[in-house]
Amino acid sequence: MTKQVQQLDRVIIRFAGDSGDGMQLTGDRFTQETAAFGNDLSTLPNFPAEIRAPAGTLPGVSSFQLHFADHDILTPGDAPNVLVAMNPAALKANLGDLPRGADLIVNTDEFTKRNLAKVGYSENPVEDDSLAEYRVHALPLTSMTVTALTDFDISKKDAERAKNMFALGLLSWLYHRPTEGTIAFLERKFAKKPEIMKANIAAFQAGWSYGETTEAFSTQYEIKPAEHEPGLYRNITGNLALAYGLVAAGVQSGLPIFLGSYPITPASDILHEISKHKKFGVRTFQAEDEIAAVGAALGASFGGSLGVTTTSGPGIALKSETIGLGVATELPLLVIDVQRAGPSTGLPTKTEQADLMQAMYGRNGEAPVPVIAPQSPSDCFDAALEAARIAVKYRTPVILLSDGYLANGSEPWRLPDVAALPEIEPGFAAPSQDEFRPFERDPETLARPWAIPGTAGLEHRIGGLEKADGSGNISYDPANHDKMTRLRQAKIDGIANDVAPLAVDDPSGKARVLVLGWGGTFGAISAAVRRVRADGQHVAQAHLRHLNPFPANLPEVLRSYDKVVVPEINLGQLALLLRGRLLIDVIGYNQVRGLPFKAEELQGVIQDVIDSE
Repeated sequence: MTKQVQQLDRVIIRFAGDSGDGMQLTGDRFTQETAAFGNDLSTLPNFPAEIRAPAGTLPGVSSFQLHFADHDILTPGDAPNVLVAMNPAALKANLGDLPRGADLIVNTDEFTKRNLAKVGYSENPVEDDSLAEYRVHALPLTSMTVTALTDFDISKKDAERAKNMFALGLLSWLYHRPTEGTIAFLERKFAKKPEIMKANIAAFQAGWSYGETTEAFSTQYEIKPAEHEPGLYRNITGNLALAYGLVAAGVQSGLPIFLGSYPITPASDILHEISKHKKFGVRTFQAEDEIAAVGAALGASFGGSLGVTTTSGPGIALKSETIGLGVATELPLLVIDVQRAGPSTGLPTKTEQADLMQAMYGRNGEAPVPVIAPQSPSDCFDAALEAARIAVKYRTPVILLSDGYLANGSEPWRLPDVAALPEIEPGFAAPSQDEFRPFERDPETLARPWAIPGTAGLEHRIGGLEKADGSGNISYDPANHDKMTRLRQAKIDGIANDVAPLAVDDPSGKARVLVLGWGGTFGAISAAVRRVRADGQHVAQAHLRHLNPFPANLPEVLRSYDKVVVPEINLGQLALLLRGRLLIDVIGYNQVRGLPFKAEELQGVIQDVIDSE
């Protein structure tokens, strides 16, 4: 049968099912093949916090959304063009996001009376008119998979589990995705279970063949590769990019990397990945708790390594005393906070950017630390290098604020020229004939010497008690404490002169409204700004990487616009800092739903502000 091939410039697909249906694996494989094909892409994994939520229930729904295109895109997309719903719960949880006319592929085998009742369906929506506004493809995916695997020596349960591979094969056919990578992946994944391996490959190929032969799909879709700068690319998540950035920081500084960490969602993948790179002088320590993890990392920095600790918001709370100790001892320390929705345990697998005030002020006493934030999954690599540069040069803990959306989301990453990566000079103290003064500061950076313990002539006191300026002796003198407090603050403030000025994207030069963001909101803000400009409006955009200290030109930038809009996935933390520090009354837009912003909603917000001018 000859199928029609329709060209599209982009598409958004969402795979949704029970948390045991393998939707994350399915989405990841589709993503990897899409990256290999050369499309630009952005992903949004969304899964329950429970290891195994109750089967067939709304809280147990797991989904993976992929936006891919033949041009540069910035977000995982606002609404899917295609929804694959493996059960009634997946349909009900995601149907509200589906626009009229979208394709809906439904696994009818799971639409039993019991499963329908679990999520409040009194009637089967596939059989009544409630889905009439969508293009519904009702397919018995489970039974078709089992039928395709009758010749394999596996249990019926194992055969049913392969239904995600059948669905992946069907979608791979529908959107002209390569297949070789997925087959090679299955061969590796199930190398020790050859019959399961063969069955999954057969299910994948059966899904492809079904699309090729069935009359249910008369059209294939083709999205051509996007135009990219020449270079070698790979698909990368934020956590993976952070891990690579830390390894690169070790190489560029010549320092051994010591990662002291306690597993916590959504930061654990950094520990998993970096533990694989011992050949680069990386050491990892999975501690018994968050406090031990950061204590070991700070101790490693005292010993001449670059100490790193990874965590999420609850872990930052536990690490705060030791971060304060790092401020007092003035040692380099990287603290990576992959933010998640709170408070307390909150929504562990959902994204938020509500730890900014904790990063700024969540320690006793005056304990300033630099705070930086990456803007995209691939930017996590560069942010890690920048955090390491600041920590080493200024002898200070640095907090890097990633978030769940960046950590788990992915995009194409052009591999950098390793020779062009910035050098990071540790500048260890060297013995001399003069008496060693451990708190004698560099006049340019105000950083104190970094003296390796055990070096003859560099013996000095260390600890959290206040030190005398210069000598480092324990001091309870009020004037000295005031001086040391101001010196530590001045050291951090001075970093503003060592970072790039805030860049403003204002192509027409006619904008009177500026949209200012930070962290993982970059993609949604940029996409919204594009839409507003496409409608003929003028709007400027800027995005902060350095949150403490702010870039030196920030006040000038903000005061050059009539109105400044600050979208944040919190209740207005950056807005509060801007009002308090710069006395500029910005306009906050705030949502805390555990989800990234949609471009359409931000477009409306920006347009409303422009209209109010």
